[in-house]
Amino acid sequence: MNQMPARVPQRSGGGFVVSNHRSSLRALLSASVLALALIANAASARQSVWPLRGLPSEGLSAAEFSRLVRDLSEEGGYFRSDNFTSNETSYLHVVDKLRELGATGGAYIGVGPEQNFTYIAKVRPRIAFIVDIRRQALIQHLMFKAIFHLATSRTQYLSLLLSKPLPKDKAPSPDAPVNEMLSLINQAPADDLAFASNLAAIRKAIREDFQIQLSDADQKSLEYVCKNFRDDGLDIAYRMEGTRGGWFPSLKELIVQPDQHGKLGNFLATKEDYEFVRDLHRKNLIIPVVGDFAGKKALAAIGDYLRKGGFKVTAFYTSNVEQYLFQNGVFTGFAENVRKLPISEKSFFIRAVPNTRFSHPAQLPGHRTTTLLQQLTVFLKDFDEGRYQTYSDLVMTHYIAAENAR
Repeated sequence: MNQMPARVPQRSGGGFVVSNHRSSLRALLSASVLALALIANAASARQSVWPLRGLPSEGLSAAEFSRLVRDLSEEGGYFRSDNFTSNETSYLHVVDKLRELGATGGAYIGVGPEQNFTYIAKVRPRIAFIVDIRRQALIQHLMFKAIFHLATSRTQYLSLLLSKPLPKDKAPSPDAPVNEMLSLINQAPADDLAFASNLAAIRKAIREDFQIQLSDADQKSLEYVCKNFRDDGLDIAYRMEGTRGGWFPSLKELIVQPDQHGKLGNFLATKEDYEFVRDLHRKNLIIPVVGDFAGKKALAAIGDYLRKGGFKVTAFYTSNVEQYLFQNGVFTGFAENVRKLPISEKSFFIRAVPNTRFSHPAQLPGHRTTTLLQQLTVFLKDFDEGRYQTYSDLVMTHYIAAENAR
């Protein structure tokens, strides 16, 4: 503000002599108050409206994060599993291909639990959305976010997640091999006091740091998820209908699962990958949303948000959700939602095809899933040409296979 009073007050004795310029001072004070109000309103607006372009370097405010979680979400739906962890041992097979195709930066969209963190670590997006029809998945991702918020290292992350406190003199170095870290975690017993303390800290972070108020049902869901990680430890796995039946890889097996070239690649395998994901979480740039891929709200609203921010979708991890969209007769709704996303020639689906249904030509030995890529632009063209009448048509048409596929 450049306005000045008509006359600068002169000090006389113990006070100021203002003469007869009271009206000028009143005008000055009114202008100052107005200017401060405008500044405050502008700052508030920057935190609460759709982005005009890009993102602030410090990320999103907690208020904006909370608003996005709330405003983008739909009513929760049902699915017949507890997705505590992934069940896809082939998840790393397309990482090299993504790098080769230049799939980096931009925006990431995914579904399901922790495998998203590995894809985020590899794609290095600027913002990410995790969209799942189950509200419990949103609660679980808020739990993950709280643990990232609290844990400065990979070992501390697992210690908090599994309620297995480690003696300070046994903490591995930040660069320790992942097997050393897992060995120490595996030897530590789960602790009820640690569980209670961790759950309280997670709840506090969600309430105060993320500004999200959980309902009573949400609180029960959070405790249910946390208890299962405490009870099962590194053996926790994908679970159908609340049972432990069937063959699914454990969390430990997923962490040490190599790619087809024998290289580790899980987000917990290296300090650098963990820190990238943690930094994105701490900037409130991994946003969980309750949403149906074929629904009327979530994906369309995310597309609008990204377009206004100047982002293109780089990777969209769908797992095998499209299989159920075909079964439920709503696949067309999903395709129309994909059409609403800002995409380019470097926008790719990441799909996990279950090999239990049929044998895919790109299947690699020893895996119950085949992970494939496809360009989103090709997908829309094929859809418009009527090529996708079944899920088999979808995964067999214009797919990009991992290297060394049969």
